[in-house]
Amino acid sequence: MPQVLTREIQFAQPGSADELRARAELRRQIGRLEHHLAALAAEGFPRVEIASGVPAVSREGRALDLGELEALRDALAARVEDGRAALRERADEDARNRELLDRMLADPTQYKWLRISREAVGEPGCGHWHSRPRFGLLGMLMGWWRVRISSGCPLAGRLAAVER
Repeated sequence: MPQVLTREIQFAQPGSADELRARAELRRQIGRLEHHLAALAAEGFPRVEIASGVPAVSREGRALDLGELEALRDALAARVEDGRAALRERADEDARNRELLDRMLADPTQYKWLRISREAVGEPGCGHWHSRPRFGLLGMLMGWWRVRISSGCPLAGRLAAVER
């Protein structure tokens, strides 16, 4: 215990003014990238999972040097770009499914038994569009096809009736 009390504590000497400005600028960039990453994660939730956590550079608490700050900034920039790419891919997939839905609505006989969910076209809630024969087997034999739109979640009506 006496050696702990008598040990001299050495404080790190502050760097030059240029280094302090560079550290402040890197911290500002890191903060901006963290904000963008959080906004992308919120935009994609719950359909697109974007990793928004920031990896720790070290286990112990300490000030990062310039090289570590730059590495952290670059890792965050790559993660933000990956998040943007994931959102673009999901938007492209939704657009392709909406185009397929439009073609199916225009000509149901070309898309027999096809089912497209609301989630697949980027709409909230449950439900789907389903190309089915009109009048069952007779309609199937006669080539009378139509697109049926479901009313939504099958359990939603039952749960509302039970709660009353």
